[in-house]
Amino acid sequence: MNATSPAIFRANQGASELLNYSQPLLLLAARFYVAWVFFASGLTKIEDWETTLFLFELEYAVPLISPALAAWLGTAGELIFPVLLTFGLFGRVGALGLTAVNIVAVISLSEIAPAALTLHYLWGVLLLGVVAFGPGKLSVDNFIGAEK
Repeated sequence: MNATSPAIFRANQGASELLNYSQPLLLLAARFYVAWVFFASGLTKIEDWETTLFLFELEYAVPLISPALAAWLGTAGELIFPVLLTFGLFGRVGALGLTAVNIVAVISLSEIAPAALTLHYLWGVLLLGVVAFGPGKLSVDNFIGAEK
């Protein structure tokens, strides 16, 4: 082993510790970003419910359920799960719920632009990070002891 190896290992360890300290902030940023995207979409849907129903009847091909039920469920998911995710209250439930909404959104669009699909992938990866690691130390779940 040469003399630079211990220095490289110490630098790696220092970088790892710094990244570990940043994890709560990164999880919080991911939660806020994805929650805002879906919540804003839900607000748009309730702003003009007639247009929402029209889109679910003619544009979105949600499988297995009626367009009206799909509109209600999709809108409710886009308004409830982001609140859970933002506060980190049942954070994994919120992330899983939005993951389902995200998957259904991609499946139900017959034509989706590549840039839009890339955003859906990004949101999915960020949500899966919250599912895997939990909502983090900066969450209600952590403060009430639900994430141990």
